[in-house]
Amino acid sequence: MALINYLTRIQFGFESLALLQEECDLLNVRRPLIVTDAGVHKVGILDRVLEQLSPRTVVTVFNATPPNPNEAAVRAAVLAYREGDCDSIIAVGGGSSIDLAKGVAIGATHDGALKSFAMIEGGVDRITAATAPVIAIPTTAGTGSEVGRGAILILDDGRKVGVLSPYLIPKVAICDPELTMSLPPMLTAATGMDAISHCIETYLSAAFNPPADGIALEGLRRAWQHIGRATLDPTDRDARLNMMSASMQGAMAFQKGLGCVHSLSHSLGGIDPRLHHGTLNAILLPAVIAFNKDSASVVQERKIERLAEVMGIAKASEIGATIQVTTEQLGLPAGLSSLGVSEDLFPRIVKGALADHCHNTNPRQASQDDYERMLSQSL
Repeated sequence: MALINYLTRIQFGFESLALLQEECDLLNVRRPLIVTDAGVHKVGILDRVLEQLSPRTVVTVFNATPPNPNEAAVRAAVLAYREGDCDSIIAVGGGSSIDLAKGVAIGATHDGALKSFAMIEGGVDRITAATAPVIAIPTTAGTGSEVGRGAILILDDGRKVGVLSPYLIPKVAICDPELTMSLPPMLTAATGMDAISHCIETYLSAAFNPPADGIALEGLRRAWQHIGRATLDPTDRDARLNMMSASMQGAMAFQKGLGCVHSLSHSLGGIDPRLHHGTLNAILLPAVIAFNKDSASVVQERKIERLAEVMGIAKASEIGATIQVTTEQLGLPAGLSSLGVSEDLFPRIVKGALADHCHNTNPRQASQDDYERMLSQSL
């Protein structure tokens, strides 16, 4: 049996930010907490968001989202929410700000430590309809968290965990590609590879969800075709629009579940929060695709061959190598060792990966030895 559920209200396209107040009115948002980060504030995007809100909307701003959101930041933002007597949250930024906003949406309306709501702690059923409403405004094209049902957060104990619930899907996503045009090339490339990894992993997952498969393949086609253009020329509006669409599509599809790329990158991100999630995914993809290519569901449905067709790669056997070459051409690191990851970290990384919520939705069950092999191949 499969549960197939799509998804939320999305305003998509250039100048869609102008619809923010209208969407706030539809949700009866009057006193929002804006969750963002210092970078978004610095480049003027926060000011552009505030300009769209009417004087009757009373705003509290929390702009201290860390690159990898953690439990301490959730507590600080919840305090700001309560001090502002807020009734909702507007997330403005990349996946970090949107995920932090989801953590605040729980923390401001539920009792208990954040870890009690983690999926691996059995927390899905503890998240209720009391969750504060979120409006998500992405400024990167990568995580797709604006349409996703989960948040990835680092707990006080160092674990990087998924907090998942249908109640966490933002009530509205405002996807304006104009807001991504100030992204520097390397961040464009890294977040774009994150979107590509979402499309590939969710498509390879063995779960039955044909609509998600179709969305993932079309998202991959758009991302693979446009990531180079968006990185080379940040002002390319068509490329920016297609990358934002690919990001959104990857997240619409990954309700199927992800796989070993994400279980490893989540674990690594918990060990060293300075590591960029999208960059890690780009590095890990070739080894994980090689591991998954012989799994029963992948072989039966010719999934590797279909990936190659969508990506315009002549031979299915060349997907991993092509991804690696493309990653390097985009200017991203070629291997984990260049990020300071060494073999002595493998036991900690693998322990986290085996406990991650993405581990069980990989099309082929990975053992400790399998994970260590994938890490070695990615060094």
